[in-house]
Amino acid sequence: MFYDNFSSDYDRFVSWPGRLALEMPFLTSRLREIGANSVLDAACGTGMHTIALAHAGFQAAGADLSAGMIARARKNAQAAGVEIPFKVEGLGELAAAFGAASFDALFCLGNSLPHLLTPQLLSAALADFSLALKPGGLVVIQNRNFEAVMAKRQRWMEPQSAYEGQTEWLFQRFYDFESDGLLTFNVITLRREGQGNWVQSVRSTQLRPLLRCELQAAFQEAGFESISCYGDLTGSAFNPDSSGNLVAVARKPSG
Repeated sequence: MFYDNFSSDYDRFVSWPGRLALEMPFLTSRLREIGANSVLDAACGTGMHTIALAHAGFQAAGADLSAGMIARARKNAQAAGVEIPFKVEGLGELAAAFGAASFDALFCLGNSLPHLLTPQLLSAALADFSLALKPGGLVVIQNRNFEAVMAKRQRWMEPQSAYEGQTEWLFQRFYDFESDGLLTFNVITLRREGQGNWVQSVRSTQLRPLLRCELQAAFQEAGFESISCYGDLTGSAFNPDSSGNLVAVARKPSG
C-alpha cells in the first residue's frame, strides 16, 4: 500500500513546524467559534495535526486506513507525551468505529478525499462524517485545488528535501493525467549517505480530482449546510486559478 510504504518517510517529507504554525490558528479558531471539544482527525496520517489539537486542549482522536501511518502516529503521540486513540479505519467506517454522534468536529486534511475514486464512495464518506458528528458539528476538508491542476495540466509540484546527520532525502511529486479522468500521483524518493550514490524509489497511487462544484453538491446531498470555501488553511479567499488548496468548511444541522 502506498501510504504504508511512505509512512517511514512522511515526517521527513512534511515540514511540520512550519505547516502547523500556519494552519492551526485557522483550525482552532473554527473549533472555538462553535465551542467544540471533541475532534476526529480522519485520514490523520502520522497524527501531527491530531497531536497539535490535543496540545491545544481538545479531545482528539485519529483514524487512517494505513496501518503504517497509524503505527507512526502512535509513536509520535508517545514522544509528544499525549494519549490519543488512533484507529486503523478508512473513510466511510468512522461512525461504526468511534460511535455515532461522538464528535463536535471532524477534519479530513492533506488531500485525502480525492483518494475516493467514485462519486458513490465520496457520498458514503460524507454520510459517514455526518453520522460521526453531533448535531451542529463542524467538518473541515482540505484538498488540492484541482480547478487549477486540471485547467493548466499542472503536473509537477515543488520538490522537498530533508537531512538527518549524514543522510539526505529528496522528494519529487508529479501527476500522470489518465484517460479515464483520474490522476496517478507519483512520489520519487532519492536518498544518499554523505556524498555516496543516490538510491531512488518510486511510489504511486490514484486520485480522483475533486472540483469545488462537485464537493459543494456532495456536501449538500449529505445534508450539510453553511458551506464555505477557502484557498488554504489560513482562511484566504478561494481563487480557482491560483489557490493552492480548496478548503471547505460546513456544518451538520443542529436539529
